[in-house]
Amino acid sequence: MLYSAYQALTDCLTPWQQAATLTTESLRAAGWTGAAGISQVAAACEVFARLKLTHSRPSFGIDSVTVGQGSDAHEVAVTEQVMQRRAFGTLLRFERADVDQAGDSGHPLPKVLIVAPLSGHFATLLADTARTMLADHDVYITDWHNARMVPLSEGGFGLSDYVDHVIGFIETLGPHTHLVAVCQPCVPVLAAVALMAQRNHDAQPRSMTLMAGPIDCRVNPTQVNEMAVSKPIDWFERNLVHTVPLRYPGAMRRVYPGFLQLSAFVAMNPERHKSAFQNLYTQRIAGEHDQAEATVKFYDEYFAVNDLPAEFYLETVAQVFQEYTLARGEFEVHGERIDTGAIRRTALFTVEGERDDICAIGQTVAAHDLCSNIKPWMKHHHVQLGVGHYGVFSGRRWREQIYPRVREMIHSMS
Repeated sequence: MLYSAYQALTDCLTPWQQAATLTTESLRAAGWTGAAGISQVAAACEVFARLKLTHSRPSFGIDSVTVGQGSDAHEVAVTEQVMQRRAFGTLLRFERADVDQAGDSGHPLPKVLIVAPLSGHFATLLADTARTMLADHDVYITDWHNARMVPLSEGGFGLSDYVDHVIGFIETLGPHTHLVAVCQPCVPVLAAVALMAQRNHDAQPRSMTLMAGPIDCRVNPTQVNEMAVSKPIDWFERNLVHTVPLRYPGAMRRVYPGFLQLSAFVAMNPERHKSAFQNLYTQRIAGEHDQAEATVKFYDEYFAVNDLPAEFYLETVAQVFQEYTLARGEFEVHGERIDTGAIRRTALFTVEGERDDICAIGQTVAAHDLCSNIKPWMKHHHVQLGVGHYGVFSGRRWREQIYPRVREMIHSMS
């Protein structure tokens, strides 16, 4: 019922927001926004029009990448290539036009698989991560699909299926692959690498970089962690899992709606988001369009929401945030117990943000204790001062301070 009610409200607001968009565009095209009162009308219409959610993946917007430094810097064209498509996710490659000639001393660029979260947003949330890494790597990313667009005939998708997909994507890329997991997928990625080690898989990755992930949520619990343990798992199923309306290909599929996840994120810091839209209004009036466009770009991505399969959501809440099964050595994939101590050939690098209020300091570095048989010289950890959760994988400090360390580790293991 809640999903249908949300859809009905969206249907009611859509024509009004379309009219507001048309008004803004018309006033700007006519050059009237400099007249007294007109700029306020245009700005107010834009703010109203942008207070809406979308349910399809935005563009990554990666058409080229700057390669080289100083006088040697030049642009290289980039195209998206589908490497493997499955019902619940696609393996995408950002193919550089010079990929065959770009490596050092005749060696190909290191292959990096960025494993994106399936947590209410699309993989485009990591566009800055991918764009930055493209300068020195052959970059791939997991592009998870919106569950409301996946027919029931495709079956379910749980946490074990996520692990299967990660392993399958690694197999597609072959040996010598490097993994970069951001936030929630740190747990299934670590499980996937352990499972491959247990099976002595030929394609075990060279390295895994785990960034701001909930490996052990018992350490420095955040508001998110406390919320997860405040209710039993059946409460989450009764109150947060809903059925996809009939108009979509995934009709009758049980999902955790992306709009609920976004509501939870916004509720954690409502004043920040309120201020952002107030600033958008004042910036448009003042003609500060560069700052306004930065806000627009962020919220176009932030308000693009992705429904999660109910199985995956409930199993993640239960196993990662309530029972800590990986940290306690009890995590299973299709009934097979995971032994993180089996990992020996894959280097480990963990990254945490000083001000992270989603995955606090200590939760990700816990992977070092779990991976007890990785040699000390193959383990590295970095705490980035002055950044919160998103600053670990996007923004200036990611590009200038975190990424160089990630690059150094990957290239040392290639």
